[in-house]
This record gives sequence, C-alpha cells and structure tokens, in this order.
Amino acid sequence: MSKSLDEKFSELGPQRRKRVEARAAALIAEEMTLRELRQARRLTQKRMAEKLHIGQEGVSRLEQRSDLLISTLRGYIEAMGGSLSIVAQFPDRKPIVLAGLASLDDRTNV
Repeated sequence: MSKSLDEKFSELGPQRRKRVEARAAALIAEEMTLRELRQARRLTQKRMAEKLHIGQEGVSRLEQRSDLLISTLRGYIEAMGGSLSIVAQFPDRKPIVLAGLASLDDRTNV
C-alpha cells in the first residue's frame, strides 16, 4: 500500500521539511491572480480604476476574467508600476521572450 503525501512528509527530517515548505511557498508566490497581485502591491480596486481611467466595477470584471487581450493585461500591469513580458518555453531550448505583441501605444482596450 502506498503512503499518503502527509505520511511521506512527516517522515522527513525537520531541516528537509523546512526546505520543502520554503520551496512550496516560493512556487505559490510565483503564481497569482490579478486580484492577488493588486492586493500584494497594496492597491485598491478604486485606485486601479483611477489609474486605468475606468470604473471600479470595470477593475472587478477584469480581475474575474480568464481571457484578456494582451494590451488590456499590459495596461493593468503597467498601472501597478510593472511591465509585462510573454515568454515561450520549450523543452529543448532556453525560454524566448516574445516581442511585438500588443503595441505599447495600443491603449484602446484598457
């Protein structure tokens, strides 16, 4: 009979468990929703709405969508003070940053 993950984890030494927990926390921190990212940046929906020149309800809708235009996503990220890069990853080569997608001048969909 195979052991559960909890059983295997409990068999690890304290230092190893601490390293596993730290790595798990780092992996979780690398993936966030737009809402979680906004909150981590200590921005309210109201403040984001002001920066994007849309209503607060528009920010709420953006954060709930699973399919955004690249230009919309770029505008949202830039409003938080960041920049957006899209990276293509393949098993047989280094990651490639894609260029020329959603021009920075295209703000009509923000």
